[in-house]
Amino acid sequence: MAKESIKARERKRAKMVARYAAKRAALKEIVRTGEPEEVEKAVIALQKLPKNSNPIRMHNRCQLTGRPKGYMRQFGISRINFREMAVSGLIPGVKKSSW
Repeated sequence: MAKESIKARERKRAKMVARYAAKRAALKEIVRTGEPEEVEKAVIALQKLPKNSNPIRMHNRCQLTGRPKGYMRQFGISRINFREMAVSGLIPGVKKSSW
C-alpha cells in the first residue's frame, strides 16, 4: 500500500495538470503552427510552466491501494486487486484459468 503522502502528491499533480492544461495546449499549438518569433516566445513560456503541470509526470496508481506497478488501465486497479476481485466474483464475466 502506498504512503498517504505519495497519494497526496499524485492528487496535487492531477490538480496542477488540470489547472495548466488549456494554457499548455495553447502554447503547444503556437509552437506547432506559429511564426519563428512567436515559437521562440511560446517555447520559453512552456519552459517557465511548473514541471508538475506536465501530464507526462502523472503516474497511474491503483484506486484501491495506490500500488504503482501492475496497473490495469481498463479497470483502474492493480493486477493483484483484479485477481482477488475476480476470484470473489466481484468482476462479472471473468473466469479463473490457470493463473
